Amino acid sequence: MPENSRRRRPEARPEEILDAALSVFSEQGFAAARVEDIARAAGLSKGAIYLYFPSKEAMLNGLVERSAGHLAKTAEAMVASGAPRDAETGLRNLLRMLFTSMADPAISAAPRLVFAEAGRFPVIADFYRRQVLEIARGAMRALLEAGVGANVFRPVDADAFMRAIAGPAFAHMALTTIFTLPPDTLTDPADMADALADILLHGLKPRAPAS
Repeated sequence: MPENSRRRRPEARPEEILDAALSVFSEQGFAAARVEDIARAAGLSKGAIYLYFPSKEAMLNGLVERSAGHLAKTAEAMVASGAPRDAETGLRNLLRMLFTSMADPAISAAPRLVFAEAGRFPVIADFYRRQVLEIARGAMRALLEAGVGANVFRPVDADAFMRAIAGPAFAHMALTTIFTLPPDTLTDPADMADALADILLHGLKPRAPAS
């Protein structure tokens, strides 16, 4: 075992392993990546890796939990703390948080890996659905119900509402981090989020002139 690995604090090793796994997964793909490659990148023995993560799937799950899973729980907390008082502001803040986070390649890397591999590994898709999508779905449903209850939003289908929010966030992530296609004018993710919120809240029809 390398000398520097023996001096590391044990509590720091899981994060170092996840960083190494993300690098190897991104370079080689999840299916082709080997645990020994991750161990080498982390400066640890293969056996030391298994002390913290029993499989490659567990490492990818760990990456999901600290990125997309963290975002979903943040969205849940934001809605729980603020949406009942002001659903429109809650929607705008939620979109700003999602767009700003998902445009960061360091955060979006794990979700992009999941999207690439989920079709071949149903267990990965199931974990992402439970730890990310269902939590985000519940937060968006709570936001919608708060807005309807406050007569700020009209009643709409909750799943359609979730897709109307999540779809553009995922599209923004893909366009900016995979296809390197930034918006023509709105380069700040928060500005893009505000533009989307305005479309969601007011639609595309012309507004009546102010009297």
